[in-house]
Amino acid sequence: MRVLVAMSGGVDSSVAAARLVAEGHEVVGVHLALNRNPEAYRSGSRGCCSLEDSLDARRVADTLGIPFYVWDFSERFHADVVEDFLAEYAAGRTPNPCLRCNEKIKFAAVLDRGIALGFDAVATGHYARLEWAGDEARLYRAADAAKDQSYVLGVLTQEQLRHSLFPLYGTEKPQVRAEAAALGLRVASKPDSHDICFISDGDTAGFLNRALGERDGEIVDTAGAVVGHHSGHHQFTVGQRKGLRLGVPAADGRPRYVLGITPATNTVVVGPREGLSVSVIDAIRPTWAVAAPRLGTWRGLVQVRAHGAAMPCSVTAGGEGVRIVLDDAAQGIAPGQAAVLYDGDLVVGAATIAETG
Repeated sequence: MRVLVAMSGGVDSSVAAARLVAEGHEVVGVHLALNRNPEAYRSGSRGCCSLEDSLDARRVADTLGIPFYVWDFSERFHADVVEDFLAEYAAGRTPNPCLRCNEKIKFAAVLDRGIALGFDAVATGHYARLEWAGDEARLYRAADAAKDQSYVLGVLTQEQLRHSLFPLYGTEKPQVRAEAAALGLRVASKPDSHDICFISDGDTAGFLNRALGERDGEIVDTAGAVVGHHSGHHQFTVGQRKGLRLGVPAADGRPRYVLGITPATNTVVVGPREGLSVSVIDAIRPTWAVAAPRLGTWRGLVQVRAHGAAMPCSVTAGGEGVRIVLDDAAQGIAPGQAAVLYDGDLVVGAATIAETG
């Protein structure tokens, strides 16, 4: 099989490539140049798109004896991921750019080009399990629960999954590092990437301020009384507690949290923790990882954060949206987040949270 491996320069994608070579596949490595910001290409950048990363990926490819290329997807990445990120925050929502990158870049743009070039599949170093049931490719959680990345892959369609490979599916991270060391790969002890790759200094609020500008607004309590001021609603997300800088303490002395954001008036609403309780989630733009959409009402699990717990729920899905009713109320669920639906460990699909109640 001809396999295109997306090599980030980290240990996971490096070992994924090594395993495919050992299995006898025709493997080609490709590093994605995604960021137009020169700061993200400095040595030691906090994300996964630095010059150092591309050089690490090339050295691994040389060690494995496979062809290696760098593909410039910076324009599409900016349009589909960065601009989407900014638009969501401007609208008072909380997006997940890594999930959007998987959906729009790694398993759309790269897969499309790879198929056009005659490759059979795209492989990555994500921790998730892919099994076949007849002609259906089924995505499951990884064996290592601490590293499971099925959530950020939940937006993939059945057609994309049929052309995907996740060679690390049954492995825990210490084993991956040991394997890399045994192969003589310099990335064996390289730290994991973290933060948002296109925000090189990790200052998300500063990045949003520079891109969206500052505009004075009010922070109000649930009764409408002004308790503080801010310089832009995009600096906040539902469930936030720190950094509110409130000028008026709560009457009961308890901490307050962001309960809601109104972009039209540039207003942020704060209140007690119990105000974050959510039992109903309405989500839009569903995508289905399984071959047939799960329409109607069914029992399942929903996860709303990359490392969050899967919550038992009832799901009612139609053509345009999904209503999720949680068995037990949860807190801090923000519009814009992805709701990934599971049947046990099987990923069923995903949708974008529009409203909660």
